[in-house]
Amino acid sequence: MGTRHVVMITTGGTAASQTTDDGAVPVLSATDLVPDTADDVVVRPHELMAVDSSSMSVRQQFDVVRAVREALTDPDVSGVVVTHGTDTLEETAFLADVFAADPRPVIFTGAQRPADHPAADGPANIADAVTLAADPATRGRGVLVALGGPVLQARGAFKTSTTDLRAFDTVHPRLPRPLVSRAVPGGTPARVDLLALYPGVSPGLIAAAVDQRAAGIVLSATGSGNTHPDITAQVNLAVQRGVPVVVSTRVPYGEVEPTYGGGGGGVDLLRAGAIFSPWLRAPQARMALIALLTEGADRGEVAEFFTASSPN
Repeated sequence: MGTRHVVMITTGGTAASQTTDDGAVPVLSATDLVPDTADDVVVRPHELMAVDSSSMSVRQQFDVVRAVREALTDPDVSGVVVTHGTDTLEETAFLADVFAADPRPVIFTGAQRPADHPAADGPANIADAVTLAADPATRGRGVLVALGGPVLQARGAFKTSTTDLRAFDTVHPRLPRPLVSRAVPGGTPARVDLLALYPGVSPGLIAAAVDQRAAGIVLSATGSGNTHPDITAQVNLAVQRGVPVVVSTRVPYGEVEPTYGGGGGGVDLLRAGAIFSPWLRAPQARMALIALLTEGADRGEVAEFFTASSPN
């Protein structure tokens, strides 16, 4: 086996952060983050941005996906590593995966502790990610999240702890990987609003999102996809105005399916025209809807994507 080249795209986050009087901020360069590797592995650092992932814009998330795609235009590249803040890592990694037609591995990683912490976890996580990206056995698995030990598919991954080094889990270990497109779209990404539902939530939130020209809406509902009857009425009005509404849940595990009635149950939301996301939780469902609408998908294509995202 010849020399294996891994492109490491850095975006900031805790792995690149050091503690200052103003809190931990990303200050380390891509070169600073290059780990020691096997003799036959060469890491090519590429500093794309240096931000906290909580402050990333959707446009910047698409920039990450484009940088991954650009790295893979080189046939000598064995794989790609993306260092990313853990706050929104599950979203950007998922966005990369819905455009990941190339079988070469793309590994997202990061850290829970700043680089100047006496037990910083970033260096080990990055080294593990580079090893995975350089390993031919990792091909064909889609975008992966490797942080704190477990290696998870990007689809279904979500952050479970603000402090534990094993920061991520998955809602399902083997979700299908339908692609939105084989090419990353240019232009301005579609705006999709994510709304949390709870007892006493104002139905006007949905009307406001529609009035402010959201291209789509994702609802983080209760239970298996339930809410108040007043929300159901607003969902119906949004759908009538051509705004797709996708229902997910605030519950970490289990399938989201229309089971209950009563005016605000999942059965009612489905009849009102909502589309259910059976497994993708709200943050990833939002990224899916952004990608789909940016590509010009209609309601039928949106529904088809979420259906195809469920295991048989």
